[in-house]
Amino acid sequence: MKEFFRLLKREFRLFIGNSTLRTVFFLAPVFYATLLGFVYKSGKVENTPVLVIDRDNTPLSSQFTDMLDDNKSIRVIKYIQEPLSMKDEVIRHEAAAVVVIPSRFEADMLQKKYPELNVYINTGNVLTANFASKALQLTIGTFSAGASIKALQKAGMPATKAATQYEPFKTNYITLFNTTSNYLIFMWPAMLAVVLQQVILLAMAVSFASEFQRGSFVSEYLRMKKWAFPTMLIKVIPIWVFSILIVGIYYFMHMIFRVPMPEGILNFILLTAVFVASVSFLGVFISILIPDALKATQILMVIASPAFIISGFTWPLSAMPAFVQFIANIIPLTPFLQAFKILLIQKGSVELTYPYLQHLSILLVIYAIIGWIALKIKLWLIFRKAVPQIAEDHEEIDAHD
Repeated sequence: MKEFFRLLKREFRLFIGNSTLRTVFFLAPVFYATLLGFVYKSGKVENTPVLVIDRDNTPLSSQFTDMLDDNKSIRVIKYIQEPLSMKDEVIRHEAAAVVVIPSRFEADMLQKKYPELNVYINTGNVLTANFASKALQLTIGTFSAGASIKALQKAGMPATKAATQYEPFKTNYITLFNTTSNYLIFMWPAMLAVVLQQVILLAMAVSFASEFQRGSFVSEYLRMKKWAFPTMLIKVIPIWVFSILIVGIYYFMHMIFRVPMPEGILNFILLTAVFVASVSFLGVFISILIPDALKATQILMVIASPAFIISGFTWPLSAMPAFVQFIANIIPLTPFLQAFKILLIQKGSVELTYPYLQHLSILLVIYAIIGWIALKIKLWLIFRKAVPQIAEDHEEIDAHD
């Protein structure tokens, strides 16, 4: 135990003294959390350009255009004359949609001929297209209902009855989870988890590989050559301790950007602890297999970079091929984000996260075992070559004395 604590203190000193580790592990999470927080701070896409081509140019069509412009989510750019190329205008203004008001719009409305509006949605950017489409549906639906009620009133129907007769049945759309469609709440916390996984993997790669490359592993860990698991703990404990600091910074930034905290905070702490442990043991395993710091970093980046895309957070896992699902399920980020979504966005019961916590725990055990086996073999190979050389060096020193 005395040797264990000596090496643990040394590991903390090496970690703090390594400028690369300090930059990657401390500055990167804070930088990305701040940057992404300001990127998604508004939470919603507002004042999205929408082109309105008014072929009718009547008081009713102008009233309809004004009503569209009153919606804060969109900003109307009105055309009296139809442009030569509608697609070019969409690209020039980066418009999310085009609304074409047909000629005789007012006349057909007054004659109850029900004119048709054409709405073209620019799906070049799916996110802005969805926001614009939602805003247009709401405004157009409201205008259509109001026009129908007025027409019934002009026909002599009382206002109270007209309000119930403009459509055959009423549909209520009730949103669940993140009811304001706030993109900050949806995306920002998930990206922080991605960054945390990335820096842990990179820190583990640098920690092990630097020892192997400079040959200090042999001299420092000679007395620990039979103790692979304690040696592995010496390397990961500083990561765990400093991860607590990073999670604390994330909590502070949640308050700055006014992002709600997950439900079941104790369960979330446990979930985060298992996530950090499983990621660190994955980093141990890969960095032992690949002792070169640069190569280990490159391979860990290959693993970490697509992790968010295939995690099922923004695109369902069930829609992915089986081999992609398999890859996703062996990356700790996948079950963590699924449980995180339940606690933060959906505000579900803590019990619903247990399958994902179990999944993470299994990954933790698997990566701890294979990391231990890989380190055990690595220690045996290293000291098998090194011990005779060390003994020979000692004999030369004794002879010299």
